[in-house]
Amino acid sequence: FSPQHLDDDTVSGSNWVTENNVQHSLPQTAKATRKPYCGYTQQPLSKREQAEQESLLAAIQWPKPPDGKITFAQSTDPAQSDFVIVKPDRFFKVGDQLEVLVRMRDFQGKPKQYGGDYLQARIHSPELKAGAAGRIVDCHNGLYRVFFTLLWPGEVQVSVSLVHPSEAIQVLVRLREERPDRVYFKSSFKSGRYSETTECNVCLPGGLPVCNFTDLYTGEPWFCYKPRKLSCASRISHAKGGYLKGLLTREESLFFQSDVNIKRPIFSSGPDSVIVKPKAFTDSSSMDRAEDPTVSPSGYYYEDQWRSRTHWIHNFNKSEDITECLQGKVIHLFGDSTIRQWFEYLTAFVPDLVEFNLGSPKNVGPFMSVDLKHNILLKFRCHGPPIRFSTVFSSELRYIANELDHIVGGRSTVVAITIWSHFSTFPVEVYIRRLRNIRRAVLQLLDRSPRTVIVIRTANVQELGPEVSLFNSDWYSFQLDSVMRKMFSGIAVHFVDAWEMSVAHYLPHNLHPNEIIVKNQIDAFLSYVCPLQT
Repeated sequence: FSPQHLDDDTVSGSNWVTENNVQHSLPQTAKATRKPYCGYTQQPLSKREQAEQESLLAAIQWPKPPDGKITFAQSTDPAQSDFVIVKPDRFFKVGDQLEVLVRMRDFQGKPKQYGGDYLQARIHSPELKAGAAGRIVDCHNGLYRVFFTLLWPGEVQVSVSLVHPSEAIQVLVRLREERPDRVYFKSSFKSGRYSETTECNVCLPGGLPVCNFTDLYTGEPWFCYKPRKLSCASRISHAKGGYLKGLLTREESLFFQSDVNIKRPIFSSGPDSVIVKPKAFTDSSSMDRAEDPTVSPSGYYYEDQWRSRTHWIHNFNKSEDITECLQGKVIHLFGDSTIRQWFEYLTAFVPDLVEFNLGSPKNVGPFMSVDLKHNILLKFRCHGPPIRFSTVFSSELRYIANELDHIVGGRSTVVAITIWSHFSTFPVEVYIRRLRNIRRAVLQLLDRSPRTVIVIRTANVQELGPEVSLFNSDWYSFQLDSVMRKMFSGIAVHFVDAWEMSVAHYLPHNLHPNEIIVKNQIDAFLSYVCPLQT
C-alpha cells in the first residue's frame, strides 16, 4: 500500500473528540517518509481511495506526549489521578447530560501537562442492572471531560478507568508500525507422505524465496516462505504460528503492569453518583433518529436488557420467537470467534436448529445448522488471513468479499459480519484495504438485491494484561472500530454495537463476552431481521 502516510501513527476514535474540534496539525518533521511496509505487496490506490485512507488515518490520529524520554515516574498514575462530577448537586432528570472532569497525575503526584491517555467510562445503577458508556474528550493538558447522557431515573454511579497511559500508547503505536510480525503464521505443504511447514504473513522480510498467495479477486496479499522441496500448490492448511516475546525494553515494560496502569479504576475526589429524576412527560421523539454508527451512547442497559436509542429492540426470550423470525431464511455469519458465538448461541437456544456435522475442526469451522421443519439454514465461516485460528484447511481459507460475491441475496437472505480482532497487530492500512474490499462486495450485493439484511457487529472490549495488551489491546480494537464505523456510515447496513454493550455492562471485560451480553447482541441483530411491525 501507499507508504506516504504510514507515519501518522496516532489515533482518536468514534467517541473521542479534540477540545473544540481543533485539528492538531503535526509538525512537518513528523511526515518523514519511512520505508513502506512490505514493498513488494504495494498496490496503487486510486485518487479517491488514497484520499479516503488519508482522511481515515487523520481521523484516528492520537495525541503524542512531548518529545524526549519520559520516565516511568513521569507517566500517568491512575491511583493518584481523580475525577469530579461537575455540579453534582444540581437537579438532574432523564435526558440530561452529566459532565465529569478527570485530572491526571504522574507517580510523583504532579499534574500531567499533556493528553493521550486512553480511558473508558460508564454510568451504572447496579440494583437496576442499568449501564451506559460515556463520551471522552481529551483537553490535551492532562484534563479529560467525560459526557454521559442520563437515560434512566434513580441513583446513577460514575466509573472511570485508565486503560493505558499515553506513554504506553506510544509503545503500542511503535509496535503496530515496526513489528507487524509480532504475531506470525504458518502453513503446511504436503505431497504424498512428505510434508513441510513454513512461516507466513501479510508481509515477509525479503531474502528467501516466497510463495505468493495474494488473492486474485480482492488483491489481498498473503505470502509464505517457499518449502524447500515442495511446490507452492501443495499448501494444505493455515494456522497461527505464535507470538513474539521480548518486544519491550525494561523501561517500556513498566508502562504495562496489571495492578498499576492497565485498566485501573480512577476514583472520585468527591461524590461519585447523582440522583436522576424521571422525565415529567413521555417523549417518543428520542427514537425517530436514523441509524448512525457514531451516536453516543448508542444505547443502554436497563434490567440487563439492551435498549438501543436508534431502533426498537424486541426481546427474543422464547426459542419459538426466533424460529418464527428466521423461518425460510438463510443466515450467513462471517468473521472471527466473536460472531461464532452467535452461531453457538442460536444453535444451542433453538431446539429445531440442529448442527449438521461438516467434519470441520473444532472452533474453526465452517459450521452449519439446519432446521428442516421451518426451512432455516445458519452458516458460520471465518474470515480470510490474517486469522489466528488453530488450523484452517487451505480450501476453506476464503475472503468475506469473495463469499459475498457468491450470494444471490434477497428478502430471505441475512448476512452478519465482524472483522477486527485479528488485524490489531498490523498497520491500519491493512485493515482499511480489507474493509474496502468487503464494502465493495456489500454495495454490489445491496445493488442487485436491496432487500438483503446486512448487519455488522462491531468490536468489543476485553480483559487485558501485560502480554495481551501488546497484541490485542482495546486501544488497537478501538482504532479499528472507529475506522470501520466511518467506512460503513451512510451505507444500508445495520450495526450491533458490541463495543458499547461490553463497556456498559457490569460483567468483567472478556474477548468472548458472557452469554447475557451475547443474548442482547442477538436480540439487536434479530430486531433488524424482523423489525416490529409498528
